[in-house]
Amino acid sequence: MKLFRILSRNIRDSFKSVFRNFSLSVASISCITITLIVVAIAIVLSVNVNGFTRKVEKDVTIVVFLDEDITEERFKKIEQEIRQIDNVGTGQKDVIARSKMEIREELMKSSDTYNSVLEKYDTRDKNFLRDAYHVKVIDIEKMEKTANALKKIDGVDTVKYGEGMVERLVTIFNFVRRATYVVVIALILVTAFLISNTIKITIFSRKREIDIMRLVGASNINIKIPFIFEGLFLGILGSIIPIIVTTYGYSSLYDSFNGQLFGNFVTLVKPNPFIFGASGILLLIGMVVGMFGSWRAVRKHLKI
Repeated sequence: MKLFRILSRNIRDSFKSVFRNFSLSVASISCITITLIVVAIAIVLSVNVNGFTRKVEKDVTIVVFLDEDITEERFKKIEQEIRQIDNVGTGQKDVIARSKMEIREELMKSSDTYNSVLEKYDTRDKNFLRDAYHVKVIDIEKMEKTANALKKIDGVDTVKYGEGMVERLVTIFNFVRRATYVVVIALILVTAFLISNTIKITIFSRKREIDIMRLVGASNINIKIPFIFEGLFLGILGSIIPIIVTTYGYSSLYDSFNGQLFGNFVTLVKPNPFIFGASGILLLIGMVVGMFGSWRAVRKHLKI
């Protein structure tokens, strides 16, 4: 009960101190706000870049062309063998059968030229096209290994998946992911450094107040706790504007472009629940770096 009273008093005093030293508090809050807005932009870019790369990875498909003289019965059985291969997707749409007659119909609908050429190939025996399977994998980095396994199936003629280009895509995507993570982490560290130095100035201007606390017998921990809570409040207040900017700004961006950039090529991550997760991260960062900045400033710069 005593601990609860002490904690309540420290929280109350810290909250009052934020407004008592209003001009210095505004400087700290402004620093937190500006840096968290930059972090918010980095998070938005990072999540959308990673969402785009994951979408591209899911859309990468292996096309398995079967022998020209494959029987219809054998064509149907090959699907079971494809699904037994490691790294092949387990969903219903991860292995799609495309008979030569289906392909013929699609080509005829797509162009008058194809229609005139293919109209006489109206039976399976006459059709010179190939039966095929479209196969999606679980891990794009194992694409080549999966393609080699598909080639060994009896009745498979050729396997195409964009050899060379897929490997380059994997390398680029891995680099982009790492780069976005590094940028976000670097910005968080810079934010902590800037806030720490801003709060250090705030605390240095109150050195006399701290000296008085020490003269009346306050312990080091009793001196530090109010400042740590004050940093917590500054972090919370500083994160309000970045949260509002992220929530309404990203929602407006998404609505303005109907969730797409450059047509269907780049799809934005849906605002819900992304904005809530991003807001929680910004609030947490503000609280942690605010508390850390106050603790670091009191401990190292004032030698308490």
